[in-house]
Amino acid sequence: MKRIHVAAAVIRGADGRVLIARRPEEKHQGGLWEFPGGKVEAGEAVEAALARELEEELGIRVSAARPLIQVRHDYPDQYVLLDVWEVAAFAGEPHGAEGQALAWVAPRQLPDYRFPAANHPIVAAARLPERYLITPEDLSPQALLRGLRSALEGGIRLIQLRAPNMFDPQYRDLAVDVQGLCAGRAQLMLKGPLEWLGDFPAAGWHLTARQLREYAANGRPFPAERWLAASCHDAEELALATRMGVDFVTLSPIEATSSHPGASPLGWERAAELLRGFNRPAFLLGGLGSQDLARAWRTGAQGIAAIRGLWSE
Repeated sequence: MKRIHVAAAVIRGADGRVLIARRPEEKHQGGLWEFPGGKVEAGEAVEAALARELEEELGIRVSAARPLIQVRHDYPDQYVLLDVWEVAAFAGEPHGAEGQALAWVAPRQLPDYRFPAANHPIVAAARLPERYLITPEDLSPQALLRGLRSALEGGIRLIQLRAPNMFDPQYRDLAVDVQGLCAGRAQLMLKGPLEWLGDFPAAGWHLTARQLREYAANGRPFPAERWLAASCHDAEELALATRMGVDFVTLSPIEATSSHPGASPLGWERAAELLRGFNRPAFLLGGLGSQDLARAWRTGAQGIAAIRGLWSE
């Protein structure tokens, strides 16, 4: 069965809300909500198809767009490739030019809407930021909290509390303070034994590669309403992350790093190969900073994750 290539858009308004459209009842997956777009014609560039479809469907002209995520999904009756772009600027007032219902939705409310199965990774990508800060190790709690305040003021909205050299009680105490600091400002991801999950209900959980290998066969350890991520380094671990139903991953190391001097870098081309068909948001990690965002997007990633590259005190 031939795979249908579709260009779709996560369109953001000035207030950060995302535009979604309801599929006509008579169409495939009718009545469900979707991200606007349409089929890419033979020989047509994806960007050109996206611009054409959004003008036809919504009456808008795209002026700023970038790759967000590609999703390959096999329905019983058709195979699709969703080539999704984030549209940050456009001219015109969106309207349902084909009679479809539209809604502007806050990203956190997107899971409340019913989407086709192929759109679920797009919902996650639309809710996630482009930068994922991982805290440095060997800082005093005071220095770490000071640096996190600075990061939050600088617009960081996704934070992993990584403190591998702390004793468990120290980490847990620090996690309480960081959770309070992030409340209403950023999504906190914690690391540690899964037995701790019930103690930090507002936090997401970032699994180590070892935990991923140990627990993937059991599926998600908590409901979809809570963020679940994992550290991946190769195709096998990406497959395990899919099996477990994680929401996003870090893929590393892209380049050589001082924190993992013995690790062999994947490089950009290998990262692109690994992400092709992965179908979930991925942050590239290892020797990267904000200056690498555009390249990460072109590689198929959500954005970049970094320790020193995003940290300032």
